[in-house]
Amino acid sequence: MSTKKKIGILGASGYTGAELVRLLLRHPRVEIAVLTADRRAGQMMGDVFPQFAPYDLPRLVTIDEVDWAQAGLDLVFCALPHATTQKVLKDVFAKAPDIKIVDLSADFRLEDPAAYAKWYGHEHHALELQKEAVYGLAEIYRRDIKKARLVANPGCYTTCAQLPLIPLLKAKAIEPDEIVIDAKSGMTGAGRSAKEEMLFSEVSEGFNAYGVGQHRHMAELDQEFSKAAGKDVVVSFTPHLLPMNRGIFSTIYVRGRRGKIAQDLHEILVKQYEKEPFVHVLPFGKTPHSRHVRGSNMTFIGVAADRIAGRAIIVSTLDNLTKGASGQAVQNMNLVLGFPETAGIDQPPMFP
Repeated sequence: MSTKKKIGILGASGYTGAELVRLLLRHPRVEIAVLTADRRAGQMMGDVFPQFAPYDLPRLVTIDEVDWAQAGLDLVFCALPHATTQKVLKDVFAKAPDIKIVDLSADFRLEDPAAYAKWYGHEHHALELQKEAVYGLAEIYRRDIKKARLVANPGCYTTCAQLPLIPLLKAKAIEPDEIVIDAKSGMTGAGRSAKEEMLFSEVSEGFNAYGVGQHRHMAELDQEFSKAAGKDVVVSFTPHLLPMNRGIFSTIYVRGRRGKIAQDLHEILVKQYEKEPFVHVLPFGKTPHSRHVRGSNMTFIGVAADRIAGRAIIVSTLDNLTKGASGQAVQNMNLVLGFPETAGIDQPPMFP
């Protein structure tokens, strides 16, 4: 009799769902029991993503076809669009109240319903679930995640910026009102649906800023930075689209507080993350490349002194599909189900 936990993936036909399948196939403690899709329902996963053709995976079904009371699932990953997720998860919990869920949408990341309505353009329709959701940044909220029924997986841009900045804000080592985040993402961050502006000829041989002054991840950044600083924090954040498949690369500009210089900030981060399996702080003055973390659940962080006295430049990079989404979701699953935190996601980066 198998002792593996049974796992489901809602929205398995997107890039995030495919990355979850890739990681879970080598996880020693789980089996994939349910895979859902909408327009791809009825197909095999290998028909949608040929790399999975050799593997024995469940046929894709619609969410309505899942018998939640009888499926016996221990945990579900939800990789559905925002707003859709609220209704689906209310229904899932009503039929299977003991199930655990890691949600990769933005629906449960914001604690303030008014902030959600402002940034997403509609009222939240699952407020009771929102109240119990735990923000899934494992390096910061590990203890709470272990006890959670619903984990709100952080966004990719936000994870990349929060990991270096939250410890510095908690230590009151940087000025909270002088943070500038210049961030770039690979193409998979835009999802798999067909969009004219995402055609190869539209994005190759150049890059561009988007969501300038109004990107939805700003609310997530403000929430977590304000909690860390103990006061309201509003950061300057601009995302850019790069013509590459994977990666988030953030160049962050900060000013030291109370005489703190770049070397002091580096020491704080080294101490914070010296025992963390998925965050690596480079030697002072060294900065990472996005390809150094590709395909892994790692975040690499570098700190260098700016030529302006008192200022520092922090470079942080991760794979948006792994640590920025599916890998972090598996990390949260491991915490929720009591597995070793690195199980299934300890593979080294792919290079070249």
